[in-house]
Amino acid sequence: MLCRDGKLSLFCFSAALVVAVLPELFLRLELDIYNRYFENIWFVHIFQYGFLNLFIVLIFRGFEYQVALRSIFLGYVIGITIMIVSTASPSWKMFGVYMAVLAVFHYTEFLAIAWTNPSSLSIDSFVLNHSIAYGVAACSSWIEFMVERYYFPEMKRASFVSYFGLILCILGEILRKSAMFTAKHNFNHIVQSAKSKNHELVTHGVYGLCRHPSYVGWFYWSIGTQLILQNPFCLLAYTVTSWKFFHDRVLIEEITLLNFFGEAYIEYQKKVFVYYNAQYC
Repeated sequence: MLCRDGKLSLFCFSAALVVAVLPELFLRLELDIYNRYFENIWFVHIFQYGFLNLFIVLIFRGFEYQVALRSIFLGYVIGITIMIVSTASPSWKMFGVYMAVLAVFHYTEFLAIAWTNPSSLSIDSFVLNHSIAYGVAACSSWIEFMVERYYFPEMKRASFVSYFGLILCILGEILRKSAMFTAKHNFNHIVQSAKSKNHELVTHGVYGLCRHPSYVGWFYWSIGTQLILQNPFCLLAYTVTSWKFFHDRVLIEEITLLNFFGEAYIEYQKKVFVYYNAQYC
């Protein structure tokens, strides 16, 4: 069952998404509700988003406020991307799709933990503050998109490459979240240095396909985001850096799991490969 904080996040996320799409909906219905007060649609969104943040400041405190703040932000981002995809020029549409993919990933990270392992739930479960390198990588991809769009707008129109990237992101998301729901309380965003009493070796479901399906999903998801944006330079950089990051992360987890489960994990290694390198098997 979804814990209290998970339900709160879902409510705030959904409410923000609905509020964000209302201006576009009313505009299509030819209602002048907003036009009476605002000449620019972006002022509408600034007003609405500000009101939502004021509301949660008055209602929530502490951890609940932090959850509500991030959930509203991610929900509103998706609402804005719906507007971008439906109204923006062709060269901007895939950027809207990319932002939606990004927001869904970060929100569902929190929601999945809230559902499967609420005892480990924290603000870090949104993975918004993953690392400085993660933030730099994201900003770099935005800069590349903007620069290339300015000089070569046709390059950023939707194409087979961007749709393939979207499919890769969806499949990566499904694999990662399947791993989280399969592992349940055994999954944690932080590599555990000590074995807990209820820690079990999970070998069924997607863990029967590869030993680290959550990393596999995230790896291909990250590559897919750059295919969506059709960023050639960041695609190469993401592939190399993600490969190195997950290679090092897998090594650490392999050693940890060998210490936790000993012979049982060795037998599991013999049967199931790591996604990118069979030398660990």
